[in-house]
Amino acid sequence: MNEENKTLEQNKAKRYNKFKNKKKKNFENTAEENANNIENSTNSDDKKKKKKNRNLPSKLNGNEDWQIELAKSIEANKLMHELRLHPLKHNNQSEHKIKITPLGGLGEIGGNITVFETNNDAIVVDIGMSFPDGTMHGVDIIIPDFDYIRKIKNKIRAIIITHAHEDHIGAVPYFFKEFQFPIYATPLALGMISNKFEEHGLKAERKWFRPVTKRQIYEIGDFDIEWIHITHSIIDASALAIKTKAGTIIHTGDFKIDQTPIDGYPSDLNRLAQYGEEGVLCLLSDSTNSYKEGYTKSESSVGPTFDQIFSKTKGRVIMSTFSSNIHRVYQAISYGLKYGRKVCVIGRSMERNLYTTMELGYIKLDRKIFIDADEVSKYKDNEVLIVTTGSQGETMSALYRMATDEHKFIKIKPSDQVIISAKAIPGNEANVSAVLDFLLKAGAKVAYQEFSEIHVSGHASIEEQKLMLTLVKPKFFLPVHGEYNHINKHKETAIKCGIPERNIYLMSDGDQVELCQKYIKRVKTVKTGKVFVDNQINKQIADDVVIDRQKLADSGIVVIIAQLNKETKTLINKPRVFSYGLVADKQDGAFSKEMSDVLSQFLPNIKDEILNNPKILEAQIRQVLKKHIFKKIKKYPTIVPTIFVV
Repeated sequence: MNEENKTLEQNKAKRYNKFKNKKKKNFENTAEENANNIENSTNSDDKKKKKKNRNLPSKLNGNEDWQIELAKSIEANKLMHELRLHPLKHNNQSEHKIKITPLGGLGEIGGNITVFETNNDAIVVDIGMSFPDGTMHGVDIIIPDFDYIRKIKNKIRAIIITHAHEDHIGAVPYFFKEFQFPIYATPLALGMISNKFEEHGLKAERKWFRPVTKRQIYEIGDFDIEWIHITHSIIDASALAIKTKAGTIIHTGDFKIDQTPIDGYPSDLNRLAQYGEEGVLCLLSDSTNSYKEGYTKSESSVGPTFDQIFSKTKGRVIMSTFSSNIHRVYQAISYGLKYGRKVCVIGRSMERNLYTTMELGYIKLDRKIFIDADEVSKYKDNEVLIVTTGSQGETMSALYRMATDEHKFIKIKPSDQVIISAKAIPGNEANVSAVLDFLLKAGAKVAYQEFSEIHVSGHASIEEQKLMLTLVKPKFFLPVHGEYNHINKHKETAIKCGIPERNIYLMSDGDQVELCQKYIKRVKTVKTGKVFVDNQINKQIADDVVIDRQKLADSGIVVIIAQLNKETKTLINKPRVFSYGLVADKQDGAFSKEMSDVLSQFLPNIKDEILNNPKILEAQIRQVLKKHIFKKIKKYPTIVPTIFVV
């Protein structure tokens, strides 16, 4: 009986599948045929009826009607999606063009500066600085080379600032010592630039400031520019909508999509989406966190960690972060006040940025809560919060001087709780590690990266990058802000979001990209470079000086002073030899004798005419000694010979 039932069920399933496949095939054939022939229908009454109601669903009375309407609906939805996702796909005019030239910020972290240029006008977006690496001895900051700016200065109509981080405004005062153009920016960015102008003796140049209101259009030459609110690790950051005859360009600036920001102003995604619906020619978007999966955590997520640390600390709390991250500072101060602490702000940039933000009304704090560094000793340790600079291990910063017992008023105690609420900038890891070691040796407790939410990034992770791409829906895409591997990874994300690979270009500093509705291409490469600055005197350091310092640090120096008898071509007395950074002090005597022997062997064979030309003589001696030293030590030291021919 069971076998019979099983056989019946199998036969029943076979008959059902055969019936289903037949119906499916008939439906597909009928739908395809009806869709193809629908315009050729001979029923004039039906034609009029369908024309009248073409935007409304038809009554599905018969088998043929509903199949036709279904096919039409499928095709209409496909067309709708195509137009929705690629609003400029079929726009291919090439009458109007725009050129985009990054002069800094690509292949590196920091130093952001980009030129947008039409045939008649140009604007410069951001003028940032970057930090030196360990080989750039005596260099405090690096600014872009303004060579291309000099060539097109008659076309430039304005400086456009996205936000007030150093890597976007740090080089503005150096720029203004040579060029003067209107600066359009939000009030906080102008306030921080104003502080820099004061330091550099440029107070009079504030006449060029043009404060902007977001969601308002500013006509600047051939450009209509709108600042769009975006969240980042600094107050009042902006994306830019740059409208030209060629089309609209969206520049995100640095951003993340924080839904619960400290000031209650989330990113203006509605405005970005509106531009996306209208059609965006090109998107330039922040690539810094293009390897980070998911979403970047909200700035407000740091608060509970601060609360936990403050509630348990019996001694002083010393919190260090970027001086521009005012919302981080504000959160620390808020929890300090919650637990009855006075606030001491130490570090010139920290004080200046905090008080500027307060004066402009971005945050509200009673000035009575603040005390000076020389007053800290008057309070109990559990009544003090110190907010300071030095999260990057800078040797001149307040935190470094505290850690090395060099600060005039603040010495690190074993009861201190230090919070370093920042991540090391690439290249600064060794400096941060050094200051951590000093703090721990002094006995302090240090909260750094072991607290998962003591610091959050200000840059968009992959899912936020995807959201930006799908909201803006650009025809062309230029990933910016980051090293080459970052922008290449961002490209991969964009392709997943439906942007054709041929519509994406990976720029390097100096690449000049031309785009119009029809194409995007690199048209030429302009000169770029870096200028080294000694921040103690606010002056440029010549490139050859930095190169000489690198050589000296790497290979040392040898100085030789000798007298030569012109007639006999021999040394008079023993030459004096000084070496630094090449051999150990105890080997100086042997090294001096070795150099003397090399000279003694070389000089008898020298040509007479060379003896009459001191420069050529010293050059040949330098070459001979350099070759010999390399064979022995595998170094090319700087050799300074001084030869007296008598």
